[in-house]
Amino acid sequence: MKLKAVKSPPYALDRASLEREVRVDTYRASGPGGQHVNRTESAVRLTHPPSGVVVTATENRSQFRNREVAFERLIHKLRALNRVPKPRKATRVSRAVKERRLAAKKHRASLKRGRGRGHEEQM
Repeated sequence: MKLKAVKSPPYALDRASLEREVRVDTYRASGPGGQHVNRTESAVRLTHPPSGVVVTATENRSQFRNREVAFERLIHKLRALNRVPKPRKATRVSRAVKERRLAAKKHRASLKRGRGRGHEEQM
């Protein structure tokens, strides 16, 4: 099931507005835990339709604690989506740096030419 993003960043990060926007699903967690895990729906899945972000929490035996963890994860992901990167400034390499790079390449080339079998045959 694909969700379409209806609203672009910035997304609201306060808990009250997130609780109005998200869809909360509870389900039975899998894994170790025996009868308790098999009988209680303690896992929580939060779906945030404006951004399409889905987070889950199944670590704790308590649905309340899993809900808190899931909201923390959702806020963390939305904060990353809200971040606007700084625009990059175009820079260029200075002439001195180009000259140093070429001098280093020439030095390395002369060292490599000095090794190996070809050196004895040229003499």
